[in-house]
Amino acid sequence: MSDNISEIDYREVLDYSLDPIIIHTDYRIMYINPAAEELFKTTQEEVIGISPLDIFQETSKSAIKKRITGAYASPADVIEETVYKMDGTTVDVELYCHPVMVGNKKAIQTYIRDITDRKITEEKQKEMERQINELSATVVPLLDEIGVLPLVGKIDQEKAIQILEIVPLKVQSLNITHLIIDFSGVYSLDDVVIDSLFRIGSVLSLLGVQSIITGLRPELAIEATSLNIDLSSFPTMSTVKNALSYLGLNVKS
Repeated sequence: MSDNISEIDYREVLDYSLDPIIIHTDYRIMYINPAAEELFKTTQEEVIGISPLDIFQETSKSAIKKRITGAYASPADVIEETVYKMDGTTVDVELYCHPVMVGNKKAIQTYIRDITDRKITEEKQKEMERQINELSATVVPLLDEIGVLPLVGKIDQEKAIQILEIVPLKVQSLNITHLIIDFSGVYSLDDVVIDSLFRIGSVLSLLGVQSIITGLRPELAIEATSLNIDLSSFPTMSTVKNALSYLGLNVKS
């Protein structure tokens, strides 16, 4: 068996590739494989000779033109773009370009990957995270203008910022004057997040709302102290029940 790579039929490799491939030079398409024909809803005959820039949105053409120019010398980074199919619809794709020789002429070979499914999954994930973040900023109103903010799970910086933005508005809309901030369900915090969360108390005090902290584990208390956060400015209780008793509410066991 020969190991001579020159025996590989390059055109056959391209034709059978599952990834859409376009080869172009001097801003003219020379070849597209069957996978590209399927993606763009077209045929070789319809696109040979047209500019590859025609598949891009107008706002992207200038950047793509520079990218193509650079790709004659070395492979370009993988990027995401929105491109047009021949029927006028659009599709989100990943693009990867690198130089090739076609005869004695330099050309660009562009691999295209449809990322529509991935984008849909990412959007669903973002929406799920948004809903979780909103739940993390849920203020539960109780009697006598008292509310509870139950913090749960892992709170990252984005979630902490959202809590800081949402909670003061919710407290005002619910006419709450005492807010119990319960940390008992929190299992992961970093320094930036701890600082952001404890700033809630300072913001609420400016609105005339007293904050009471409950469920603060020793390690979180130590971390807050190391950040020079003065916990003595907030009443601190072990449980929500204790906080309600502190506020003069009798809670049955």
